[in-house]
Formats: sequence, C-alpha cells, structure tokens
Amino acid sequence: MSGFEADKGSRSIRVLEVLEAVVAADRPLSVSEIVTATGLPKATIHRLCGLLQDEGFLSPDMGGKGLSIGYRTSELALGAMAAEGQQTYRRRVLLELSREVGETCNLAIPVAGEMIYLDRVESEWPLRLQLPIGSQVPLHCSAAGKLYLSSLPAARRKRMVEQLHLVPYTPSSITSPQTLEIELKRVRRNKVATDNEEFIDGMVAAAVAVEDRHGRIAAALSFHAPLIRMSMDQAMQYVPALRRAASALSADIVAPA
Repeated sequence: MSGFEADKGSRSIRVLEVLEAVVAADRPLSVSEIVTATGLPKATIHRLCGLLQDEGFLSPDMGGKGLSIGYRTSELALGAMAAEGQQTYRRRVLLELSREVGETCNLAIPVAGEMIYLDRVESEWPLRLQLPIGSQVPLHCSAAGKLYLSSLPAARRKRMVEQLHLVPYTPSSITSPQTLEIELKRVRRNKVATDNEEFIDGMVAAAVAVEDRHGRIAAALSFHAPLIRMSMDQAMQYVPALRRAASALSADIVAPA
C-alpha cells in the first residue's frame, strides 16, 4: 500500500495544497515557506512533504534551497495536458502555425532535465524529421531546451548548466558551460532560441515561450525544418508567426474557465 492510499479524506486535499504552493512558486520552497503559503501546521507540512518526496511528487533542490516538483508531478502535468484530445484549441493553433510556416511545429515542456514533446503537427513534406510526441531532447542543444534554461533565475541557471552533460550531438553543439551561458543570456534578451544544426545535423529550429498566468514559461513552442528546405536566416523570418501562436496559447492558459 502506498502512502497516499493511507492518507484519506481532508488530508488528501492538504497534499494538493502543498503541491499547489510548490508549483506556483518560481523557486524551491523551504518547509517554513510552504507553511506560510498553505496556512497548515508545521508538523503537518513536515509529514506531507516527507510523504511527497518518498512518492516522487516533490524533490529536494540540488542547491539545498528547499523543495521543487518531482518527476511524478511533471509526468502528471504532461499526462493531463496530453489528455485534452486532438480537437482542442491548442491543436488548432499548432495546425495553423504549421500551415503558415510549412514545417513541423512542436509544443514541449521540461521534465527531469530534458524537454519532452507534448504535442506536434507534422509538415506535409515527404521528407521530414521524425521526433514524435513523447520524444525527449536535451536542454543544451535544442531550441526548446535553451529557451527553458534561459528563463531560469541566473543563480539557478548557472547551477543547472554546470551540472548538465554537454554532449556533442553534432560538431555545432555547445560543449562549454561558459559558451552556453553566453548563448542563454542572448536567448533571454531576444526571447527566441535557435538550434542551428546543434542537435541533429541538417536540422534548424526556433522556439519561443508560451507563458502561464505568472508570466513564467509553461511550454516551448517551436518548429524545425531540414536545412535543405530552410536556412537559419529563413527560419528567423517566421519568428513573428511563432510569437503570435504562442500569445494565442498563453491567452488560452490564463483565460478563466
């Protein structure tokens, strides 16, 4: 029997309140901060946080600053968003964007140190790069990954970059933490990330942020194309279309039910 099967009634609501507080924060929270955010007794928070860590819903921050969401919370969010069906507003936005750009468009979220494709619309070209829903791509050499890293507060971003395995997927992959930090500052300033044959030889990509109601990145909206059809300079001409689609998706996230 898992810990949650033993935790019935109102205590289950308290568990959700703890998760809600951690998810809403823009940084790891200490137990004391969770107590303040939820208004629950400190002893209760200690017990619930221990339970949530054991079950994988919370995770200690690598810098020792408190607690962050765990892999099971990320997987739950991924599953909930993926379960919306194929005829949702989000799907229509992706379809319209793909038709305008003429290439495959993707929506990705960060999970366990990588970006996972949550949804995508394939291009109609017979030659296309196969990265289906559920595919995982690295943070340091994908447009979506670099966009996510750039959104982090400076100190947290620096720690994460230092802990990444900067694998050279192609000769163009960034393998130096210092060079990656410079690139991420550029991405943060311009609010657009690129992948110029950094993850896959012969592929270019661009990504912008879909923001939640707190102004934080909720997902990365991107498109990718074979270099034989689109150069990086040509890809940048579609950034305004990306931003319009991202704004539409952001508005849908923050709109009242």
